[in-house]
Amino acid sequence: MEVADALERHADDPRDGGTSDVGARPTPVAPPRPARPKPKAKKNKKARAFWLKQLHTWHWVSAAISLVGMLLFAATGITLNHAASIGAEPAVTRSQGKLPPALLADLPAAGDSTAPLPAGVAKAVAGVVPLDPTGRAADWSAEDEVYVAMPGPGRDAWVSIDRTTGDVEAEITDRGWVSYLNDLHKGRNTGGAWSWFIDLFAIACLVFTITGLFLLQLHAKHRPMTWPLVGLSLLIPVLLALLFIH
Repeated sequence: MEVADALERHADDPRDGGTSDVGARPTPVAPPRPARPKPKAKKNKKARAFWLKQLHTWHWVSAAISLVGMLLFAATGITLNHAASIGAEPAVTRSQGKLPPALLADLPAAGDSTAPLPAGVAKAVAGVVPLDPTGRAADWSAEDEVYVAMPGPGRDAWVSIDRTTGDVEAEITDRGWVSYLNDLHKGRNTGGAWSWFIDLFAIACLVFTITGLFLLQLHAKHRPMTWPLVGLSLLIPVLLALLFIH
């Protein structure tokens, strides 16, 4: 009996490594460590953020540069498409003058040249009629006159000099501001500076649309209608061209 009681006390004593759960403290469990992102996924995320920032920057900069030009070309696209229904009465202005006889001797002989008028002659012409032919190509083919065409956006103009009498005639035909804007759209009779502007504006529009396309690709995952709408923007003009343009 004494041996049995001793064994029982030994089993109940926690200091002796007994198996009894009475009074035992629970073993603390360490919280699970968060999974570390894989290096490749982290790198892809940084690359996506970088390109997203770059595309947004180029997109808004090109939009700001081309904004006014887009408005102009969009509006004149409508006026050009309906040019026949937009009535405009041309205003014609005619004027006359006379060159001093001494300047007639400065006029080159008739020929196939398109050289501008001599500086003194051009200055004198600008003094007697409201047109300045300085630097403009002249037609020297006729024996009796020198003709200088001076067209501009929204207008036609010309100057004629009689080689014998020195009489100067000029005519300006103004077709109005709608015609002026339409000619800006087409680059008709606008000069080299405007031609350069059209090229630079077209480049800005290309940057705007291409960066917009890449932004669509980056956001398309969360916008399921992105590519159907892009496809529709291509399908509509293609179908119109195939079915209605002959």
